[in-house]
Amino acid sequence: MKFVNKTGVANLPNWRWLGALAALALGGCGGAGSTGVVNAFSIPQPCLQKSGSNTVVVGSGLPGDPAIPEPQSGYRSGIQPVSAGTFMVVTANPLATQAGCSVLASGGTAVDAAVAVQAVLGLVEPQSSGLGGGAFMLHYNANTKVVQSYDGRETAPAAATEDYLRYVSAADKTNPLPNLGQSFLSTKASGRSIGTPGALRMLELAHQDNGSQPWAGLFQPGIKLATDGFAISGRMASAISGARDDLLRDPEAAAYFLNNDYTPKALGSTIKNPAYAATLGTIAQGGANAFYTGPIAQSIVDKIKVTTGGVTSTVAITPGLTELSDLANYKAVRRTPVCGTYRNTWVCGMGPPSSGGIAVGQTLGILENFDLAAAAPTLINAEGGKPSVLAVHLVSEAERLAYADRNKYVADSDFVALPGNGVASMLDKNYLKSRASLISSTRSLGTAEAGVFSNAVVLGSSATEGKGTTHMSIVDKFGNVVVMTTTIESGMGSFHFTRGFLLNNQLTDFSFAPSDTSGPIANRVAPLKRPRSSMAPTIVFNKAADGSRGDFLMATGSPGGASIIQFVVKTLVSAIDWKLNAQQATSMVNFGAANSPTTGVGGEHPSIDVSNSGLNDPLLNGLRSLGHTVSFAAQSSGVSTIIKTQPAGQSAPVFVGGADPRREGLALGDTLP
Repeated sequence: MKFVNKTGVANLPNWRWLGALAALALGGCGGAGSTGVVNAFSIPQPCLQKSGSNTVVVGSGLPGDPAIPEPQSGYRSGIQPVSAGTFMVVTANPLATQAGCSVLASGGTAVDAAVAVQAVLGLVEPQSSGLGGGAFMLHYNANTKVVQSYDGRETAPAAATEDYLRYVSAADKTNPLPNLGQSFLSTKASGRSIGTPGALRMLELAHQDNGSQPWAGLFQPGIKLATDGFAISGRMASAISGARDDLLRDPEAAAYFLNNDYTPKALGSTIKNPAYAATLGTIAQGGANAFYTGPIAQSIVDKIKVTTGGVTSTVAITPGLTELSDLANYKAVRRTPVCGTYRNTWVCGMGPPSSGGIAVGQTLGILENFDLAAAAPTLINAEGGKPSVLAVHLVSEAERLAYADRNKYVADSDFVALPGNGVASMLDKNYLKSRASLISSTRSLGTAEAGVFSNAVVLGSSATEGKGTTHMSIVDKFGNVVVMTTTIESGMGSFHFTRGFLLNNQLTDFSFAPSDTSGPIANRVAPLKRPRSSMAPTIVFNKAADGSRGDFLMATGSPGGASIIQFVVKTLVSAIDWKLNAQQATSMVNFGAANSPTTGVGGEHPSIDVSNSGLNDPLLNGLRSLGHTVSFAAQSSGVSTIIKTQPAGQSAPVFVGGADPRREGLALGDTLP
């Protein structure tokens, strides 16, 4: 039997595909066999990582394997760009990257790889994303030249009210329990924070449109890892330790993440997840319907409705109002991407209910009125370098203006319309030029006012968002591209755990209050509404001679809550304006601002001098002289970037990948690094 999908790509027969993937996944990729090491002088094979004079299979456990757990680090110096000839995948975890690369090496499409990557990420990076969360994806079809966005954002239950997050009920106007000291933290740990998961339904929709390999085979790497076990990474170990007291409220979570004496499972210890393997197996055979109906769906609803919890003491928990019908009726949505020009490129991102595409597009549109190339970094090196005072000032001011519009106007546009003529008005070049005129070269705006549109209703403002997220960028050998940002909201989500995965706390991305003194808030809770996000999966294209969208140039995105917008803008400016390679642009100092007087400069970067309260660093001092309140706290971005480039003297272009040194990411492709 031969499988052929809508892309016209012939598939391997089902039995051959399963066998090939099993051989490749996490131990045999690239023909390394049981030893895991390939001689440096042998024929180059795909999906291998360089280790000294040899190459090593990721996940082999041999010396040089980047999947060997190390303590979490704020910044890993010395990461080199990875080059590939025809396909590449960059994710936030080496085992997930290897799973995706194995799929690509077997002839799978970018969407096929994304399914495999997400299945593994939900296991090895459960604090950030998984089956219990949501996602946004952009897909570029190299054959049709169509860019399509997919919305897998969680939804509020049908029974939700505008006070769902802040009050137990109309009669009981107290915060949902458990009470952790403030309303956001309280609601996060209750059933009220949990939205109907959307990631899996979105992946199925994208796979139906753009997949080529059988759905069932794509879950095999995740099933194998969950069954055989894997070593806990630094980030996962840190997340478990930090959430230990919260995990104790859920007996299933405590049994999985904690030892018998309730101490956190430690870095490097082997952990198995047979419940997750079983869940993946059910989904592999039954499709997404097996998740959204039946026993798995019932387990999700039951967990959302728990009223007490705890293994060392009992605490009250406010249940959510999600029903089986909420899961059964959930739909992923194909949406129109947000695309606009920036200098000699076209930049496409995600529209509402994400604010990412609009905010990134507005920031770039404002910056287009300034010569950023003339404000190049004062130092460029393998770590990206050190941005100039003028560049950080201009970018931060442009972001303040964009966030002002985001906080006021952008929400789920199926419920609250965007102002003016929608995206077109918010990205209008003349409008953005007028916004750019508000920027002074000598003084920061501090806090910007939202722009004025002809038909805008009176609205309040809200900036809430958590940070438990991850990102992947993928290019397959057919030229198709996937950028996908996926999340369970805050670290460890809602701490509610069932059938081997955590449930999200995504509804805390809604405004807790339905209005403020200025008027109703666009991002208020409503039944079946999707909370606003800042996720910004982004694909960049060259601008053709006639001004239309040309060839694929770049794929990028990041986790980071509302700061995602800043991380993505930094990466785009570094690549487009300053011509840095994928690793340099990804590694570059994080900098930017939301709409407040504070400008952040990532102090984790080796180019930033944080000694003496940051008073010895000329960049930080230069910003202070312009009126910026400067924070140099460490920033935990997770940028994954792929740039298509034409090396001098070579006839064919190559893909260059960069993984964020602030996380555990890895880039792999079909040629050796």
